Amino acid sequence: MNPGLPLYARSRALPQTLAALAATTGFAIWAADALDAFLDPLHRAPVVTLAPLGAAAVIGASLRSHSEELDRTAVRPWWPRRLAWLASLTAVAALVLPLAVLGHAQTFGPPAMIRNVLGCTGLTALSAVFLSARLSWLPACAVVSAAAIVSSGARGPVATLWAWPLQPGAQPAAWTAALTVFAAGAALYAAHGARPEGPGTS
Repeated sequence: MNPGLPLYARSRALPQTLAALAATTGFAIWAADALDAFLDPLHRAPVVTLAPLGAAAVIGASLRSHSEELDRTAVRPWWPRRLAWLASLTAVAALVLPLAVLGHAQTFGPPAMIRNVLGCTGLTALSAVFLSARLSWLPACAVVSAAAIVSSGARGPVATLWAWPLQPGAQPAAWTAALTVFAAGAALYAAHGARPEGPGTS
């Protein structure tokens, strides 16, 4: 085992991040039950939308680097570690959050939850590169909120594409949008890391 891996994980607050993801999952399970989602799967829409947003915010906060100078001067490239970190946390969230919405795959079930985890996490990764990890949750929140407000009554393939967080089931256009955002966010974060924070940041 690489002796630097525990230090790397500790510097990005892995225990706190996993605890926050577990708490997000617990809240999602409670919310789905409180909304009587077992009676009507359409009641799951807020859970499938907000739980991935919360998980993405937790993951985004962990993307902050505490050693930007070391990252830039390291002999080995850092992009594989950054990519593995983002992919691992995304996989954890995509595995545990669907526990809140088991069944009803064609409406707001596990496929929609996994898709939104990927899309929201991709947005936070993109935002971490340009804004910083501390502010990475803001654009994802804005996108999901705008989709929720504007998509009411919208129909057709174009609406499915831009309102992907609110789409049920395995809508191909919604998956295309979410996967594209995740791929772009993961690639840029792996290549550049999160934007440094502090007085010296321009």
